[in-house]
Amino acid sequence: MSKVLFVYAKGGPPLGYALSRVAARSAVHLLALSALPPTVAASVDRLCDSVLSPSEVERRDLVSLIVSRAQAVGADAVVTFSEYAVVAVAEACEKLGLAGAGTSCALARDKRMMRRTWEEQGISQPRFRPVATEGDLRDAAAALRFPLLLKAAWSAGSTAHRTLRSPDEVPAAWERAREVMAESAQLGYAELHVAGAGADFLVEEIVPGTAADWFEQEGWGDYVSVEGVVVDGDFRPVCLSGRMPTVEPFTERAGITPAALPDEAQRRIVDLAREAVDALGLQNCGTHTEIKLGAHGQMWVIETAARFGGAMTVPQIEEVFGLDLIGMLTDHLLGREVSWPEEVRTPLEARGAAGSLVVLAVDGAGAAWPDQRVWDFPTVRDAVPLSVGSHLSVVAENSLPDGAPVPVYDPAAGANTMAALCLLSATDPETVLRDFRTLVDALPEILPTDGIMEAQS
Repeated sequence: MSKVLFVYAKGGPPLGYALSRVAARSAVHLLALSALPPTVAASVDRLCDSVLSPSEVERRDLVSLIVSRAQAVGADAVVTFSEYAVVAVAEACEKLGLAGAGTSCALARDKRMMRRTWEEQGISQPRFRPVATEGDLRDAAAALRFPLLLKAAWSAGSTAHRTLRSPDEVPAAWERAREVMAESAQLGYAELHVAGAGADFLVEEIVPGTAADWFEQEGWGDYVSVEGVVVDGDFRPVCLSGRMPTVEPFTERAGITPAALPDEAQRRIVDLAREAVDALGLQNCGTHTEIKLGAHGQMWVIETAARFGGAMTVPQIEEVFGLDLIGMLTDHLLGREVSWPEEVRTPLEARGAAGSLVVLAVDGAGAAWPDQRVWDFPTVRDAVPLSVGSHLSVVAENSLPDGAPVPVYDPAAGANTMAALCLLSATDPETVLRDFRTLVDALPEILPTDGIMEAQS
């Protein structure tokens, strides 16, 4: 039987979901670089032939650790679905002679190198400048047009994003962004291979996005993501995911599969995504490419990742289009024949729709809740009036336990302040969006306060 070394770190699709798909194709040996979620501990023991949690000392040379572990278990492939481990796994695969993302994987991880590559090839993107000091940020602010977005070069989940509207905001933005990166590292949300990556930043102009020229229904966000895969250097787009509007500054609230876009709009978006992915020279990996939508057909590439979209993006694709992308990629890395989609899938080919909602303590307009509530999914499930045929569930692995306080939303910390992740299945993407808006409006009213939960306990 074939053997796969699964390198686990925080981020990406839920571990329980990903492990089950890989284990259906191969024996699995788990290298756990982050603590395993308590909700999947039992399934890890059942699905894996071995589990190794290396010490801090062993992880200092992560590529060597992955190589030695792969050799020890006789791995035929090495996989990871975490943003924070993709570069190390790609380098390890090169040393092992196994299929992987390739030597240019870092271009899809370090946003500074990514943007420089696109700039050299004339690919549409916001104007930007790399920054390493507060002085660099001041100089960049003088050269670019406000408003600006400061972001960490190696972050994920909108962590350490800060909006700047004037030069006076530079010192506070710089200090807070660095603080958040340090806090994220303590939580395990940080690059695991590149030393000092938390100190690398870039700043970019905030381009004027609009959803109105692209979507018939109100309430969609002004950007989409193209989900796909690179197979032996050939980009294969799978589908588009839509979004709700982000929460200030640019924290993602919800992803919806498929995006309710007409075929011609999809084609143009996919063409730009193909340019962006091809420019990075990736070899064998999932891809997740975010594209900002503007007026009169304008588009800008925001970023690409050498891995599948996080949260519930991949499970949504399996539910809606019947494509097990993790299993398919595993088969490909093991040298098996895989029938990848010839063309990007459209809403007309979807079997209903699915979406995932990040629960944040902000209302539909992005304003903070007036008081602190506690998370309680049974209350949400029973009290929110959803559309006929819609089904809501909670992703326990990515959620606080019932009774835990919902964190106060911190714009700089982004998704680090989420309380839960909910999954909704519905008849079509328009219904998912409508139900999510209902859910967002209801949460600060229906979730109990601390006093109510204490009385019930």
